[in-house]
Amino acid sequence: MLMSTNCASKRLRISKKLLLCGSCVKEEHPEIFSQFTTGRIALLVCMEETHMNMVGLKLFDMFDMVKPEEVVVLTPDGSPHCVQLHYVVEDVKKRLRLDGLRVEHYVVDRGKIYKVSAESVKVSRYLRKIEKLLRK
Repeated sequence: MLMSTNCASKRLRISKKLLLCGSCVKEEHPEIFSQFTTGRIALLVCMEETHMNMVGLKLFDMFDMVKPEEVVVLTPDGSPHCVQLHYVVEDVKKRLRLDGLRVEHYVVDRGKIYKVSAESVKVSRYLRKIEKLLRK
């Protein structure tokens, strides 16, 4: 679990490849979860239970101390709670100026995996931009 993992954990310092995952993915789609854990430290969090500010501070400290090489974010698609995990990761990357950090975003919908660009994550925060895209 993300929130109970030490920010400078030895596991994190050794691997430097993280999977940040909505905790329900492991339960609802265990085969997909297993596919994404290969070679990565899996850190689960439920964004319904944990406020995004708490997650953000945890990730800020973790990324600052551990300097991960890769972060993969995996959540269910369509969840107003889980989408915050994607937002927080991009925000922490930006604030720490971790330009070299490789971040990949994925969502699961009806058992299928979809890769999502960082640009889509950013745009999804702005309803006016989405409205403009829909009206083109």
